[in-house]
Amino acid sequence: MDQSKWFYPIIVFIFSVLALAASLFLFIYWYMEVSTGLEAVVARFNLEPSVVLESRTWVVILVLSLLVGIILLGIFTIFVYNLKTYQLYRLQQNFINNFTHELKTPVTSLKLFLETLSKHELPRAEQLKYIGYMINDVERLSDNIGRILDLARIESKSFKGGFIESDLVAVVESFCKTNKHLFPGCEIAVHNSSGRMFIHQINLYLFEMLIMNLLTNAFKYNDSKQPKIDISFDLQKQQIFIRFEDNGIGIEKTQIKKIFRKFYQIGKYKDMTAKGSGLGLHLVQNIARIHKGKVVAESKGTGKGSVFTLILPE
Repeated sequence: MDQSKWFYPIIVFIFSVLALAASLFLFIYWYMEVSTGLEAVVARFNLEPSVVLESRTWVVILVLSLLVGIILLGIFTIFVYNLKTYQLYRLQQNFINNFTHELKTPVTSLKLFLETLSKHELPRAEQLKYIGYMINDVERLSDNIGRILDLARIESKSFKGGFIESDLVAVVESFCKTNKHLFPGCEIAVHNSSGRMFIHQINLYLFEMLIMNLLTNAFKYNDSKQPKIDISFDLQKQQIFIRFEDNGIGIEKTQIKKIFRKFYQIGKYKDMTAKGSGLGLHLVQNIARIHKGKVVAESKGTGKGSVFTLILPE
């Protein structure tokens, strides 16, 4: 977010709080001065203090302080709410801009290839090459549209399938073997040093979506000559830990807490710009919560790989 856009609202907020606090201080000061003056009058003319003065000075001050505190809390709440609303608006705008680009690019590419095929007589080898490019563009379109639909299903809780007791090691191994072709040149290894079964109630459709998004992220944001993803299983304090460790571009510490937000995308790294819709990790975290777990991210910094750990109750 552009810090300069929030400079003046923050200044206004600070001055408003200071003005309110100063008003409270001046009122208390004035009240004490008046009380002191009345006490002098009472002493001079030998009047009855209970008739002239009320003994509720500190009660009034206390009540007034509480009311001012409530007002300050209200102002702060409104300010934070507006800040979050604007932040969400900016994220949505970024999402619309990036997602429009993600849709427009493959459509433009498809149009170009189709025009080339329609205008020119090409050898079969050339035709197959262009058809391969078009298939890749269609898959890219399908992936982006699919994520939007998946998010809608998850947020409306209309995802298909029920929960079944499954061995997570077997599920992950089967998924990696079946979908290996989607990660060409990437070395994916599943480790289970304990040799035991890790049983948990899962929705297979959602759980495979979680695995797909984590693997896709690790593969896509990787500039190594040999991309590697190590998946390991562990049991600690009656919790199942599934670690997805890669040798990719890594994550800055300032970004780690933000990457699971809806529409959030990490900025440019070297010659790699933000890719996708900014929904993949948001989907991952939501799916983990549906399974009564969570996903945490770790990284030693840019260029040093990342570790995403799925934590589930045993």
